[in-house]
Amino acid sequence: MTTLDGPRLPAKSGKARQLVVFLHGYGADGNDLIDIGRAWQELLPDTAFVSPHAPEPCAGSPFGRQWFPLTFQVPNERWHGVEKARPVLDAFLDEELKREGLDEAALALVGFSQGTMMALHVGLRRPKAMGAIVGYSGVLVCPDGQLPAVMAPQITARPPVLLAHGDQDQVIPPFALQFSQEGLKSLAVPVEAHMSRGLGHGIDNQGLRLGGTFLAQALTRAA
Repeated sequence: MTTLDGPRLPAKSGKARQLVVFLHGYGADGNDLIDIGRAWQELLPDTAFVSPHAPEPCAGSPFGRQWFPLTFQVPNERWHGVEKARPVLDAFLDEELKREGLDEAALALVGFSQGTMMALHVGLRRPKAMGAIVGYSGVLVCPDGQLPAVMAPQITARPPVLLAHGDQDQVIPPFALQFSQEGLKSLAVPVEAHMSRGLGHGIDNQGLRLGGTFLAQALTRAA
């Protein structure tokens, strides 16, 4: 099995009591999100951050990585993609928790775009609930033509989730926010959602502030 790795930030306090794992988008790599950890260090001083590179070279970006291919021509492409990549990410999370000596409640996933798809898919299927999931500009993946409720038998963990999206997103349309929020509610997953006005496919300062605050509260409750 492929082994993941990427840039890391140790806990500012010197002792990690929580772990945040960033999952980047299609065509980027782990370096794309690790600076968010630097921005959150004051708010999360006891948190270690790691941002693994996705397992595959990106077909659409010669220097980037992908969690799974996106051709928009293959039926159920996203569903098969998150399913295929799930064991690799699961193994990485297990190893990182072991490395830091932490349990699942001290873990949070923060995804962007394709990374959000992975965070939601994997995070809801872990043996125990992690502390939190934050997803930017992504969507809850389910089989083509199916509503998220069809996945209920697979759901083994229900961590609190924050979703943020831009109302001008032309890559993953803004309605993905409502779809994902309602889908998570149908699966009994606690979820909050925020739409950033005037934002395209990205993360703005308001989204960063909300995400950092959400993690600080969720991980403190889980400690």
